[in-house]
Amino acid sequence: MSVTSRYRNAWESFWSEAPEGPGAVFWDAEPMLTAGRHLAHFEPHVVDPGLPMIDLGCGNGTQTRYLAERFGQVVGADLSAAALDHARRADPGGQAAYRQLDATDKAEAETLHAELGDANLYVRGVLHQCEPDDRQPLADTLAALLGERGRAFLVEPTQESKAVLADLVQGPEGPPAKLAPVLRHGLTPGSVPEEAVPEYLRAAGLSVLASGELPLISTEYTADGTRIELPSTWVVAGRAR
Repeated sequence: MSVTSRYRNAWESFWSEAPEGPGAVFWDAEPMLTAGRHLAHFEPHVVDPGLPMIDLGCGNGTQTRYLAERFGQVVGADLSAAALDHARRADPGGQAAYRQLDATDKAEAETLHAELGDANLYVRGVLHQCEPDDRQPLADTLAALLGERGRAFLVEPTQESKAVLADLVQGPEGPPAKLAPVLRHGLTPGSVPEEAVPEYLRAAGLSVLASGELPLISTEYTADGTRIELPSTWVVAGRAR
């Protein structure tokens, strides 16, 4: 199973029009506010830090480059070729490798696993952007990439975040400037109940090893200068040992 052409085209058009540079899009917050915070919860559960690290849904690679400073082999993977073009331009020194990947296609994941072996995964806000029928295939892909030794860190907005976004969209001045392109390209986040995330992982043969709450920080601010944060939950998953 793979994503629909509509969904693929939506991401291509979004990233083709996106400005260059860190922080240019809504979710591209500074690594110390995103991946840096997440690693504090993830690293204690990583049993083999020498495995390749895959930043799944890497976008323009801001978090990928941060991860590459801390792990020996890092691969940024994304559905969008235009996103990967951004990532490569922002990484002229080749800190990380970049790979186009349909994360709902298990065959593609198995091919990548055959090349890299077991891997650790960083997945920020990917599941909630999937169509409902693509969520379990995504979890199956994670399991294929992890293999027996890898660990995955997933962070996803909660249903409460939809209310936060709705208030922003319906405000008197309309959606904030960096949120407007997301909506215009049809990338409005789906509603994934928090309790459904562990179920998708378990159905893929993975165990939930830890979980908690941590807001997803955006690059956008409200009219009064407050940084927009989305209520989110995180999960660490892997094969039971």
